[in-house]
Order: sequence, then C-alpha cells, then structure tokens
Amino acid sequence: MIIYKLNGLALEIVQGNIVKQPDLEAVVNAANAELKIGGGVAGAIHKAAGPKLRQETKKLAPIKPGEAVLTGGYNLPNEFIIHTLGPVYGKDKPEEKLLRACYQNSLKLAEENEIKSIGFPAISTGAFGYPLELAAEVSLAAVKSFSREAELLNRIRFVLFSQSDYESYQEIAKKYLRTKKSERN
Repeated sequence: MIIYKLNGLALEIVQGNIVKQPDLEAVVNAANAELKIGGGVAGAIHKAAGPKLRQETKKLAPIKPGEAVLTGGYNLPNEFIIHTLGPVYGKDKPEEKLLRACYQNSLKLAEENEIKSIGFPAISTGAFGYPLELAAEVSLAAVKSFSREAELLNRIRFVLFSQSDYESYQEIAKKYLRTKKSERN
C-alpha cells in the first residue's frame, strides 16, 4: 500500500478486491446504466452484496455517464455502495469530462452522506475500454482537486484488482502527485 497526503486527506493505492475492504465505509461500483449485475466490478459487488441490492438499484436506474447514486452495502462489509456509470471510451463524449464527473459526483455524494472513507476501482478501464494510464490521471486529478474542499471524507483508496494495474497506478501517482508519501505492506 502506498499512502499520499493531500491537504489532510489520505490517498491510498492498494492491490486487492473492491468487495474485501472492511475498513471503508463505502465502496464505489463501476456500474452499468441499469445498475444490474454485470461483469467485472459490477458483477463482483452485486454477487457479494446479495439480491437485496438489486431490489434497491431497480428504483434508481437508469443513470447516465458521470452520474452517481447511493445504496446500502447489504452483505458487503461496507455500509454504503456508490454506483457510478463511467464513459465507454471512444463512444461517450467527452470521455475525460465524464470520467472526472464519476469521481467528483461520487465524492460529493460521500460528503453529503457524511462518509469518511471510500474505495474506488479503476472506473471504465475494463469492458468500457478506457486506457488505464489516462483513466489514472483523470482519477488522481479529480481526487487532488477534491482534497482542497473535503470536509468529512478523510481517506480515499484506489483498489486495483491486478498487480499490473496497481503498478501502473503507482507510477502515475508518483509522477502526478509529487507529494509526501509513505509505504506499508
């Protein structure tokens, strides 16, 4: 785990599974528009949370790229799930603005609901085809900007499933953030 300090907020980068983050109040689902079970993150979150999650998400769907909605965590170890729809790279325009909105709106929703810790996957980088390096820059910029106005949220964690994605995020964060960091195993 690598931890960066941004205006009093801890930004963590870890390799792991988004559904196995028991020390976070909320995790973010890289959702589809209908907020249904899917592949990747959406599939893992729905399977781990159980069928009651789908009952709640039916009432909130559909959502548009960049939007975010909040549900309970159900069988996850987290109290909340924030669902956001990332852009499909090459289709949803402007991709960068929409992806930034995913992070901004998720963070805003966390603040509005007095959530102090949140975990993000790499939104849109799986089936939606967003290049990981570009997505990492957008996500880190959104978090860095948000850190200046955060009031309650004090910990943001990027949870990267694969070792290669984790290493890529680390390298991009080193270049992009250039701030105080610490490392933990």
